[in-house]
Amino acid sequence: MKTHRDLEVWQKSREFVTTVYTLTKDFPKDEIYGLTNQIRQSAVLIPSNIAEGSARRKNKEYRQFLYIALGSLAELETQLIIAHDLKYIESIAEYDSSIADLRMMLESLIKSLKDKKVD
Repeated sequence: MKTHRDLEVWQKSREFVTTVYTLTKDFPKDEIYGLTNQIRQSAVLIPSNIAEGSARRKNKEYRQFLYIALGSLAELETQLIIAHDLKYIESIAEYDSSIADLRMMLESLIKSLKDKKVD
């Protein structure tokens, strides 16, 4: 039986968490409880919600957790833009493709679950 660990979207979102932690380690120390924490938390919530959703028995519940992961991805994108605005990072262009890929994979998985119409 397959689990969340077999999902490419979970694997890629987990890898992106590592990228985000590396990116934020050089943020100003006075941001540790502010933007740094928010960015890290948003990143961690993406694979976490994919995992929690996949453990649900109902298709509708699984989709709900995927929507939450999608929301966390949007939060993360916004927070990275803010970090760029504050000059904590030079460019977000290198992260845009990862964000777009994760968004596309989440939306595709949501659609495939909707198409099954099993709840």
